[in-house]
Amino acid sequence: MNFNESVEYIHSLLQFGIKPGLERISMLLEMLDNPQDKIKTVHIAGTNGKGSTSTHLANILTSAGYKTGLYTSPYVLSFCERIQIDGNNIPKDDLARTVTRVKSEIEKLNEQGIIITEFEALTATAFLYFYESGCNYAVIEVGLGGRFDATNVIKKPEAVVITSISLDHTKILGDTIPQIAYEKCGVIKYGVPVITSKKQTEQALAVISKTTTDKNCKLIVANPQNAQVIFDSLMVKPFVRFAYCDNEYTLNLMGEHQIENAVNVIECAKTLGIADRYIQEGLAKTTMLARMEVISEEPLIIRDGGHNEGCANALRDFLTKYKVENINMLIGLMADKDCESYVSKIAPLCKSVVTVTPSNPRALDSEKLKEIAEKYCDNVKSINNPKEGYKYILSNTKKDETILVCGSFYMMSDIFGE
Repeated sequence: MNFNESVEYIHSLLQFGIKPGLERISMLLEMLDNPQDKIKTVHIAGTNGKGSTSTHLANILTSAGYKTGLYTSPYVLSFCERIQIDGNNIPKDDLARTVTRVKSEIEKLNEQGIIITEFEALTATAFLYFYESGCNYAVIEVGLGGRFDATNVIKKPEAVVITSISLDHTKILGDTIPQIAYEKCGVIKYGVPVITSKKQTEQALAVISKTTTDKNCKLIVANPQNAQVIFDSLMVKPFVRFAYCDNEYTLNLMGEHQIENAVNVIECAKTLGIADRYIQEGLAKTTMLARMEVISEEPLIIRDGGHNEGCANALRDFLTKYKVENINMLIGLMADKDCESYVSKIAPLCKSVVTVTPSNPRALDSEKLKEIAEKYCDNVKSINNPKEGYKYILSNTKKDETILVCGSFYMMSDIFGE
């Protein structure tokens, strides 16, 4: 297969939906000689902040001289973003070659009546590529939950980071914080150090603490309140400079929650024996697409792919803190999210809202999203196609106003992707 055919093949597996469980991915990886067992890994779980945490840590390990793989989801501009080594996307030819190999084994399983999902196929592709490329480390972001996520075939990572836990994917993971925390903690393995934040809710922290005790793990609870902000800005890079444990660090990611993520990463890197200078270097060079990202100043255009209540709270706080006004919002959401909660936090800050339908089977129709948005904003328009919606909002926004593109990474890809 060539690159386009390999991506089309992976996307074709979306028809099989989300199927939690480790039996299928274990069988597939066994046929590939279990590449995941042959590299050191760090496993990142949680509800919010997984992508930032994973990217920070991968950059730190690269700065320290380790050849480091990074597996995250979803993507914004290019499908190849999901699999990286040392900050570089997997080359298209390498993706095509590796997916072709994985597909040949999937077809053998299909003959036995075993169906492999899109995420399982891509997870196997990532592990195989990292091993064949000679990675020293791979930083692996959980797709959904943890206990039955395809990435949880990792037998014993070097460390586990549990980022902020909040309500999300409640139909699969449960509708309470303790239930969701239990699923996230499924990635914790016996004797492996675990890093989390003191800003976790009491309920989440209690589950994490019990799990680490039961599995004889060292629990490191990082305290972002010990971080002292020296400088922060909406326009001037680096956006944040802060002091923590006798060292100064800079971030090129915006939002107070990024300090919490960074403190978790600092503690994880120290656990792995990484020197402070490499931690500082790795944090400073980390940038992320569609994480409270400013892509234009006149008009001010901000894009943020956060899509649940926790993300909405962080985005609202960010907009309020920096006094972002005259906001024209373009929004698309997945139907399985708490859309009402998200919209209720952001739409009241906006002078107008345009709703769109991301190109994903799980997407909420733009007309239904419009009905929700109209409860919180008087000027709401539905335009089904995300690109057309973006063109509309661009042509109807003045230079001194703000465009906020938010709610879904899938929508970001529709608008800005290849």
